[in-house]
Amino acid sequence: MTGLSRRQFLHVAAAAAAATGIGLDTLSAASARAATAPGALVAGIPTTLQQTIRQGSLVSGRYRALTIGPGEPYLPRTDVLRRAPSAARTAARRSLLYLGHLSDLHVIEAQSPGRIEPMIVQDHSAWGSAFHPQDPLSPHATAAMVQAFSDARYSPLTGAPMSAAIVTGDSADMHSHLELRWYIDLMDGLAVDPATGGPEWQGVQAWSEATWAYRPGDPRGGAFGDYGFPRLPDLLAQAIAAKVESVGLPAPWYAVYGNHDTLLLGTFDISPQLRALAVGGRKSYSVDATAATALEGWASSTSVLSQALAALGLASGSPGFRQVPANEERYLFEQREFMAEHFRTQPTPGPIGHGFTAQNLASGETWWQADLSPRVRAFGLDTCNAVAGPDGAVPESQMRWLRAQLEIAQRDQVLALIFSHHNSLTLENRATRPGADEKLYGAEEFIALLQEFPVVVGWLNGHTHLNQILAHTTDTGGFWEITTASCIDFPQQQQVVELVDNRDGTLSLFTTVLDHSSPAVPGSSGSIADLASRSRELAANDWAETPLMRRGSPLDRNTELLLPAPFDLSVISDAQLEAQHVTERARLLAYEKERGL
Repeated sequence: MTGLSRRQFLHVAAAAAAATGIGLDTLSAASARAATAPGALVAGIPTTLQQTIRQGSLVSGRYRALTIGPGEPYLPRTDVLRRAPSAARTAARRSLLYLGHLSDLHVIEAQSPGRIEPMIVQDHSAWGSAFHPQDPLSPHATAAMVQAFSDARYSPLTGAPMSAAIVTGDSADMHSHLELRWYIDLMDGLAVDPATGGPEWQGVQAWSEATWAYRPGDPRGGAFGDYGFPRLPDLLAQAIAAKVESVGLPAPWYAVYGNHDTLLLGTFDISPQLRALAVGGRKSYSVDATAATALEGWASSTSVLSQALAALGLASGSPGFRQVPANEERYLFEQREFMAEHFRTQPTPGPIGHGFTAQNLASGETWWQADLSPRVRAFGLDTCNAVAGPDGAVPESQMRWLRAQLEIAQRDQVLALIFSHHNSLTLENRATRPGADEKLYGAEEFIALLQEFPVVVGWLNGHTHLNQILAHTTDTGGFWEITTASCIDFPQQQQVVELVDNRDGTLSLFTTVLDHSSPAVPGSSGSIADLASRSRELAANDWAETPLMRRGSPLDRNTELLLPAPFDLSVISDAQLEAQHVTERARLLAYEKERGL
């Protein structure tokens, strides 16, 4: 196959240049460099191919620093292909799509009265997601992760420009409108202001009464101090000293719901008591106060008397609270508002709605499809159970819709990527409300549906905060399930995924893990990079979250996932791919120009 003719190239390039405001000469020169010297383009792209961040030496007690480790090369996996791949593929491959995959960002507004941090006193392991020592640094870690995707905007394998990015849920940690806005703004490249309670930190990590918390000013007297967590007297002040700037994602990005975007702590319905707390001026620092107000309304939702007593306690000044500045922007959003906020976004990188459409808003349907390229289609699902519980299932309405859409993709020879929050190990929550009759399908039925359609080559998800890759095979092939880690728990990693045609009847999905753009050892400057680094170090020592396990094995990180091509990929001509890459390259050049990169 041959690429674009000179005339065709000029036509495509002129249209892309006009659409992005990039000079035609600039775009032509960049395209020529990509064609003649792709190695120069990929040199120096920071990924875990070059270096990793590992657990280091003991600092104090059981608290360990982090250190730089060797990079990890791509490991081929043939679980789906089930034969040895051709060595010639390395010289023949061509990029069909280069994609960013983010999940479980858990953007946290840690000063909010609508948080239930003291519940870790009741059971740290069971309630571990209610409080992390690194919570105040969540916006900084997210911004540093966005920077990592910006740094990797060209593929470290082929030099192809990034086509799109997907966020597979759990973006707002505790259902706060501020968290939801921060996440969208950080993806879009806008600054967020973490000083939501004024110039001084207002929260449990600054209060002497909260001995159960990690208090960086004086960690003594509790489990975190006993473990050896460091004294960092300036940390909380640094966390709110300046707006958190973000470079923004370099490509159009899409989103799906996570359980934390659906329920309180991803598990409970949201009570009136907690809604009042979230926007009020009193924050709990004790487990008794939290259980008696924020959670009593949920646990006793059928008792009018219990709810009245909880509301009375909130209003009359029950013990275990401290005064904080109220902020009405902390309100807890409704389910449909999650979609609606994605329409309050920047036109670039776009798209407006980030997968959700006006039809979604009108109908309440929370799933979508979008073409990421002329021959790769994305299907974004909502696997969250809106009744109770962190795990999910697939409603019958989505199963019917997905089957119909995959039949079209199979007929039209379009490769399919499935995006959801939950993975195949957490897709068995069939909780329903009384009277509800829609069937909920679990992992076995869902996988069987996907296996009916060979055009399904990958299922990308999150939820379990770890790197994991599973093969789902059939007699003739199958597909790959790729789960990425989170931005709140160690290792605070995400990934890029590239779909590659090997020109020999096989496809490869290359997964490349990214650390966020920050040093392995944090400095004391208070910069975004240093605070993000400190977040990762604190997370690596949060024993309740089993941090080291979440890295996965080498076979879950930098990999080449091979599988049979579901149709003759020569129907995707080199000219079509070149036109796609020219358009994507123009968008990246405009991004670089706007940000001075």
